[in-house]
Amino acid sequence: MEMFRRVFLAAILAGLAAGIVWSAVQQLRVTPFILAAEVFEHEANGHAHTSGEAVTDAQAWAPADGIERTAYTVLANVIVAMAFSLALAGASLLLDRPVTLANGAIWGFCGFLAFSLAPAAGLPPELPGIPGGDLWDRQIWWWFTAATTAAALALLAARKGNAFWAVALVLIALPHVIGAPDVPEESSNIPAHLASGFVANALASAAIFWICLGLAQGFINERSAKAALTHDPA
Repeated sequence: MEMFRRVFLAAILAGLAAGIVWSAVQQLRVTPFILAAEVFEHEANGHAHTSGEAVTDAQAWAPADGIERTAYTVLANVIVAMAFSLALAGASLLLDRPVTLANGAIWGFCGFLAFSLAPAAGLPPELPGIPGGDLWDRQIWWWFTAATTAAALALLAARKGNAFWAVALVLIALPHVIGAPDVPEESSNIPAHLASGFVANALASAAIFWICLGLAQGFINERSAKAALTHDPA
């Protein structure tokens, strides 16, 4: 029970640290693309509104630019980071492979592959104002891709024979063979260089986040384990 408590606490603290780093990287490398795209989106929405289209309640409210918007973003990132950190810790317990400082970057890179890179192959990150498919269909495909990729990585980590490798390859390919939901054929006034730059920087920030998460969790795990040994009366 004590071990589970230490792993849980390490996951929470690592998620907090990695979420803050992720927010800082996003603020520097991702947010400028979003702000630039919103200028084009507001121009399009303004034109649509003058043409008689109604503005929904969801479109009418948004956090105020500046400190309020940044605070909401950091809070959301930290919550998501803690959730991913707990998932990473849970996977390490199931596989009986503790996250350490030596293998933390590998754990983090595997998380990046499963939850960022693999889904982005079919559904790349999108800027505001770019048409997307049905949200529910996209979410199902995203989670299906993340789950099959994570399961495939777990099988590869098991190293129990060629059959495991074959199943892992099938799981990795399956969502891409099925295909991501179709994107509506609608035009967008977002410049192509903004969209491509956003995808590249969003994936880069995700990679930094995941590697930081793995390293932070490994570091905290080792420190807490050493502290437990130091205070162990035995």
